[in-house]
Amino acid sequence: MIIVARTDPHHPQATALLKQSHALMQELFPPEDNFYLDIDDLVAPDIHFFTARIGEDILGTGALMIKPDYGEVKSMFVAEAARGKGIAAALLRQIEDTARDEGLHMLKLETGNVLKAAHRLYARHGFIECGVFGDYANAKSSVFMEKAL
Repeated sequence: MIIVARTDPHHPQATALLKQSHALMQELFPPEDNFYLDIDDLVAPDIHFFTARIGEDILGTGALMIKPDYGEVKSMFVAEAARGKGIAAALLRQIEDTARDEGLHMLKLETGNVLKAAHRLYARHGFIECGVFGDYANAKSSVFMEKAL
């Protein structure tokens, strides 16, 4: 069974996954196109950080950043060995539920253009492509998506 819970990003297993995610983003994209949050930034009061685990093993991370007019999905990552097990879907459901609890009516996200599995995941959950938003630049390596709640 997948358990999703609010977690301190400094938990050793969460930190290890976040570092894997950051390393992958640095490998795939130029520095100016990396928009991930540092681990210390994920403890801000406007961020809900979640992990998904099976048993005692944390296998995925995801976060909701509360903005004035929408919520932003951040820090979505699943350990390679756990992909295809529903971890990301469980995290997204928790993020959506939390956004609704916060009274938000829209979720938005930025993801990399080469992350095709992520695009498919988000599309399956009702996200559609949209234009650039917030403080993002219109980078060639970015795909922007949104979902009305």
